[in-house]
Amino acid sequence: MAAAGPRSSLRRALCRLLLPLMVFSFACEACEKVIFNTPSELEADKMVGRVNLKKCLRSADLIQSSDSDFRVLDDGSVYTARAVVLSDEKRSFAIWLFDTRNQIQKEIMVLLEHQKKVLRKRHTKETVLRRSKRRWAPIPCSMQENSLGPFPLFLQQVQSDAAQNYTVFYSISGRGVDQEPLNLFFIEKETGNLYCTRPVDREEYDVFDLIAYASTADGYSADLPLPLPIRVEDENDNHPIFTEQIYNFEVPESSKLGTTVGVVCATDRDEADTMHTRLKYSILEQTPRSPGLFSVHPNTGVITIVSHYLDREVVDKYKLIMKVQDMDGQFFGLISTSTCLITVMDSNDNAPAFRKNSYEASVEENAFNVEILRIPIEDKDLINTANWRANFTILKGNENGHFKISTDKETNEGVLCVVKPLNYEENHQAILEIGVSNEAPFTRDVAFRTTTMNRALVTVHVRDQDEGPECNPAAQYVQIKENSSVGSQVNGYKAYDPETKSSNGLRYKKLHDPKGWITIDEMSGSIKTSKILDREATTPRNDLYNVTVLAIDQGGRSCTGTLVVNIEDVNDNAPEILQNYLIICKPKMGHTDISAVDADEPIHGAPFYFSLPNTSPEINRIWTLSKVNDTAARLSYRKNADFKEYYIPITVKDRAGQSATKTLRVNLCDCTHPSQCVVTSRSAGVSLGKWAILAILLGIALLFSILLTLVCGAVGARKKKGFPEDLAQQNLIISNTEAPGDDKVCSANGFMTQTITNSNQGFCGTMGSGVKNGGQETIEMMKGGHQTLESCRGHHHTLDSCRGGHVEMDNSRYTYSEWHNFTQPRLREDSIRGHTG
Repeated sequence: MAAAGPRSSLRRALCRLLLPLMVFSFACEACEKVIFNTPSELEADKMVGRVNLKKCLRSADLIQSSDSDFRVLDDGSVYTARAVVLSDEKRSFAIWLFDTRNQIQKEIMVLLEHQKKVLRKRHTKETVLRRSKRRWAPIPCSMQENSLGPFPLFLQQVQSDAAQNYTVFYSISGRGVDQEPLNLFFIEKETGNLYCTRPVDREEYDVFDLIAYASTADGYSADLPLPLPIRVEDENDNHPIFTEQIYNFEVPESSKLGTTVGVVCATDRDEADTMHTRLKYSILEQTPRSPGLFSVHPNTGVITIVSHYLDREVVDKYKLIMKVQDMDGQFFGLISTSTCLITVMDSNDNAPAFRKNSYEASVEENAFNVEILRIPIEDKDLINTANWRANFTILKGNENGHFKISTDKETNEGVLCVVKPLNYEENHQAILEIGVSNEAPFTRDVAFRTTTMNRALVTVHVRDQDEGPECNPAAQYVQIKENSSVGSQVNGYKAYDPETKSSNGLRYKKLHDPKGWITIDEMSGSIKTSKILDREATTPRNDLYNVTVLAIDQGGRSCTGTLVVNIEDVNDNAPEILQNYLIICKPKMGHTDISAVDADEPIHGAPFYFSLPNTSPEINRIWTLSKVNDTAARLSYRKNADFKEYYIPITVKDRAGQSATKTLRVNLCDCTHPSQCVVTSRSAGVSLGKWAILAILLGIALLFSILLTLVCGAVGARKKKGFPEDLAQQNLIISNTEAPGDDKVCSANGFMTQTITNSNQGFCGTMGSGVKNGGQETIEMMKGGHQTLESCRGHHHTLDSCRGGHVEMDNSRYTYSEWHNFTQPRLREDSIRGHTG
């Protein structure tokens, strides 16, 4: 079955396509023919046979079959691509082998043979013969979009070669027939003529894939179904449309030529890559009209700046009417428009300027932190932006830092203030040069045109004011020699009246004198030394002694200054040797170094002279001194020196002759390191300390026995009074007084008794007794007044007698006299037993 169309152009196209294939087939080199015996019906994906491809072209890298019903694998296996029915006795096709690298082509012919069954007439009872070799194929078919008819519109004729033997009827299916849109196409059953019933919109349906069928009256399919695509050819029936109705762009006013403002874009529903969708952009209108500032690229829609006259202060918004036209912008193309709004953004292209070249202001002297002037400016840039906000600077006249200028954020004015008091007597007026700029830097072209900052002069008049004394300079220096006699007088601090430049009528008072070395004359301010000045006693040691002075005028106004006393050094300090004890390991160490310092100024100090005084011939015979540097000397011994500790006097003298002698303990030790001698010395000291402590304890015990005998004898004649046996211990235990007190006991007779430490016996005396607790007992007694017996917890008990005539006892305690009469006989008995035992 073949398809015939009304257009000859399609036939010419097919001829151009088939011609190269024919030429190519003749150019191939044929190999040996291959014959396969097969049944008349072959199922899909069934192996037909195998061809020796390597024998024909070993280097083949591309294999193709000339018949689409068969496919060839790389190993030469031939398979059916679909179910195949062989209607003829023989069927052949070619296998093409390509060596693309060497440009070699070869061909193998494949012949399929089988026994054919022939039916001359078809009857109902006969077996249906289904021809599998397709003879019909669709000729490309198309129809015009939005065709005007007449309808039904003939498209093409579909024919099957089976119609030569049978009566064949044609039918179609697919979208446009039995699928939406329904009944758009139909085919004449007997002739195979295909028709369209109404216009078609390509933008809705660009192609219809129909299936054509050929069958006999009894339903026998004479041929396989034929795909029949129908393409709808585009017509320029859609206007291009901008993606937005209104475009909004922003551009700085300082932009250069060629700066991109924005991009407009349009779409067209017609077929892509055709003249129907080839768009051109242009600007129809600009508002304001003059001058023309913008241009659009016709193909890309990019809007750029083409003029230098972009100035926000003149025009801050532009409106462009954009046009887009298809058909590559030809006059018959379809057109659409859109609006483009361009906002000019502010740039700092206008320098701030003062309204006047000079200003005047006034201020009272000594005033500070006060506003004296507001300076307005003009700036054409956008308000409340960095391009508009001003920065003020004092360029000249403020070398002493009296003034400060800032910006009022609301009004953009310069606010000039006095931050440091002015002095009318020093300067009646101040002339300031003020400059102004913006927070944002100028644009490059504006900075090139504007070479200098806008400036203005401000004259500040200082008004005179009756003011108090002035302490200027705040620190005044005097010099006094160290160790000057008390009462030495020198010039002191001088303040003055700024109006008269005189010190008359001022009184002076000393506010602070760290060591009380100075007195100040109230009327003249001169000073006298009240003590001998010692330079080395000043803190810090910088030879300066500060005294704070108050100057007061007749009106009670005052100022404060500092009198700095420079204490001139005298050579009143001899050099001092730093070492006291030295260890020399013999024979490893042959010497040791000693050094000295001098508290006086360097002019009275080093170099020092070290020497051994002629006080001991033995020392001078064994020891020698040699110079190391200006402040140190080397002490050396002779080889025959014995191992022992030496006391060596050494005299050191400064450059002015001030000298001092110091005796050093030098331990000449048999060791390898000085630390070994230190350990030995400590061990000997501990051994000696034990004997010394034992001797001290024996002496204390003897003294204690004598004192105890005297005290016990003195109280023997007192009266007795009965007490419970354990009352002394009970009263001492429940005493409530705990006080560290002294280490002495005050008796009723006025003499002091040392505190006794005893682990076994109590203490008896004229006033009281300790308790046998093995701890420390302390008895304290004061004359007259009120007596109270208190006992502390633990092993430390204190008997404290204060002023008064009796003893107050808590918890039914006895009076002191009763306590004394009870305890003394018992304590005497214990003492006697102790001595006799």
